[in-house]
Amino acid sequence: MQLCLALDLDSKRACLDLLESLRGLKLLVKVGLRAFVREGPGLIHEIHNMGFKIFLDLKLHDIPNTMASAVLECAHLGVDMLTLHASSGKPALLAVMEQIQSLKQRPKILGVTLLTSLDEAQSQSLYNAPLERHALHLAMLCFESGLDGVVCSVHESLTIKQATSPHFLTLTPGIRPNLQEVQDQKRVGSLQDAKMAKADFIVIGRPIYKSPNPKATTAQILATMESLEHANL
Repeated sequence: MQLCLALDLDSKRACLDLLESLRGLKLLVKVGLRAFVREGPGLIHEIHNMGFKIFLDLKLHDIPNTMASAVLECAHLGVDMLTLHASSGKPALLAVMEQIQSLKQRPKILGVTLLTSLDEAQSQSLYNAPLERHALHLAMLCFESGLDGVVCSVHESLTIKQATSPHFLTLTPGIRPNLQEVQDQKRVGSLQDAKMAKADFIVIGRPIYKSPNPKATTAQILATMESLEHANL
């Protein structure tokens, strides 16, 4: 597993100060919609210059041509991973992958299945389908379209891996060390849950940036992840 830090603080200065304190630790920095809209591409360049790899989590969703063009622009920023909504449909997913194939170095493209803020009742209301079945359906669209993986909860990760390929990446948001407060996310899990679900990437935000000592907290999370890698789970 690899750790993604959700960089969701109130200002650019706060974001950069946090990253400065975490220099040297092995993690991927997740820049989401809030920070990107507020700070723009300049933030990406500054994080890059600090030596971090970047996961740009914009969850793009539009018509095929617009999505393909937008993904190309994001790729030119030098990000390492990028998200788009799987529910944009197979033509859009295929258009995106065709657009970036010519790049010498392209970001990994992950399709968002169902947001972790959704529960079973909301899945039925929005999609008229059971949550796990619909998440798997969207994951299969991504797999068949040549994407590198999907964003899903720990509760769907293993099922998706089994239905696609062990090499098809899963990124699981809503990871809470020792299952701390869940706040706005419904389908959450622990580090142990993520390991059992064979997640490739995990996203942690608040437990790190709200900690009195973010570096110590991050180091402890990384140490736990390392021990889990060697555990027989």
